[in-house]
Amino acid sequence: MQRGTRDELLGHLAAAVGSVSVAHPVRVAVDGAPAAGKTTLADELARVLRATGRDVIRATIDDFLFPRARRYARGEFSADGCYLDAHDRGALKRVLLDPLGPGGNRRFQTATYDRAADATLSPRPATAPADAVLLLDGVFLLRPELFDRWDLRIFLSTALEETVDRAVIRERRVSSRAEVERRWRERYLPAQRLYFASARPADKADIVVHNDDPRRPMWESGLLRPPADR
Repeated sequence: MQRGTRDELLGHLAAAVGSVSVAHPVRVAVDGAPAAGKTTLADELARVLRATGRDVIRATIDDFLFPRARRYARGEFSADGCYLDAHDRGALKRVLLDPLGPGGNRRFQTATYDRAADATLSPRPATAPADAVLLLDGVFLLRPELFDRWDLRIFLSTALEETVDRAVIRERRVSSRAEVERRWRERYLPAQRLYFASARPADKADIVVHNDDPRRPMWESGLLRPPADR
C-alpha cells in the first residue's frame, strides 16, 4: 500500500498505462461506486497522458444507458434494476471496446444514448491510432461480461457512506438531500453491494485506489497483493 499526493498517484497510473504492451489501443477501466471520484480521476489522468503525447479517448458508461422505460422497468428505486437493466453492455462492446481490441478495426463510437433526450444515438465513428488510450469511467465495469475487454483495470474504493455525502453536495442544485439519499440508499448502494458480492471488483482490479481523501490517496497493485487477498 502506498500513500502520496494526487500528482504521485497520477504519475503511478500513467506509468501503469505506459507499461501495457498491446498491438491495439489500451483499454482502461476506471471503476467504482457513484460519486467515488471516477470521472475526476479519469479526466486528470487523460490530461497527464495527453501531456506526454498519447492520444486519449475519453468515454463514460453513462453514455451507454438503456432508455428510461427499460432501466426503470423494475421500479425507480430497484437495486436489481440498477445492476441488471441500466447499461447496454452489448452496445458498449460492439461499438467501443471490441473495435479497439485485438483484431478490431479501431473505428469506434463513444456513445449510443442521449440522456437529455432519452433516445438512442448513432454518432459518426472515429478511427483511433494503434497507440491510443481509452479511459472509460463508470460503475460495474469489472463485471464478468466486461472483464476480459480491459487491458488495465483501476478500481476506486471509497466508503459507501462517503459517496452519499458527496452526492448530496454534487446534486444540491437539482435535488433535495432527501431525494439524493433515497436514490443512493434504495437503488445505488444496494446495487453496488450486489456487484461487490458477485464480481469482487476490488479483488480483481490491477490497481485499487483508496479515494476517501482525494488529496492524499492510497493505492495498491492487485498483482502485488497476496493470492488469498485477491
